[in-house]
Amino acid sequence: MSRLSRTHWAAITAVVLALLFAGAATMASAGGSDDSTSRTPPADSADAGFARDMSVHHQQAVEMSFVVRDRTRDDEVRRLAYDIANTQANQRGMMLGWLDLWGLPKLSADSEPMAWMGEEHAHGSGHGGHAGSPAGDGALMPGMATRADLDRLGKASGKQAEIEYLQLMIIHHNGGISMAEGCAKRCTVGPEKALAEGMVAAQRSEVELMVDLLHKRGAEVRTS
Repeated sequence: MSRLSRTHWAAITAVVLALLFAGAATMASAGGSDDSTSRTPPADSADAGFARDMSVHHQQAVEMSFVVRDRTRDDEVRRLAYDIANTQANQRGMMLGWLDLWGLPKLSADSEPMAWMGEEHAHGSGHGGHAGSPAGDGALMPGMATRADLDRLGKASGKQAEIEYLQLMIIHHNGGISMAEGCAKRCTVGPEKALAEGMVAAQRSEVELMVDLLHKRGAEVRTS
């Protein structure tokens, strides 16, 4: 099976898991069961912080994917962009749904992005490409593209747009993997931990594919 096919299956699996988890959360809330999803975690918990921050992180991936879809006619990249947009939009909707279920705000003015990762984020914030970029340039969380990055992607077309997208999305995914690994360690809500673990596996698979697609276009992975 090709890596592209594996990525398609990873994306489909992630969406199915997201829908299953969302269904479990709804049933738990309606039925008053002991499932951990029905219990409200503290607003400053890893569970709430991950749901808020990863929702923002996912939204940027969806936006970049829609940009490149309109800037190239390459079937491989357009298909990958669709998979990423579809999967992450579904996961984002589920995480925002959990915040609604818990009665917690989707944005918190009382805490900095990634505060739920504690010292681990503080120690790693200078590594991994855009993770240490100044907030003033638009990079608020690990791997997120800056405004300058997004402007450059929006102005590119054809092969150059493909390269820009793949380079940015590899950095973006690596940042997302770090965040999901943090939730897998710290989150206490069972379905959310499972979703985070699924994100790690699926995004690692997509990173492998994107590295291959970059090499096919004579380009290399960027670190910043």
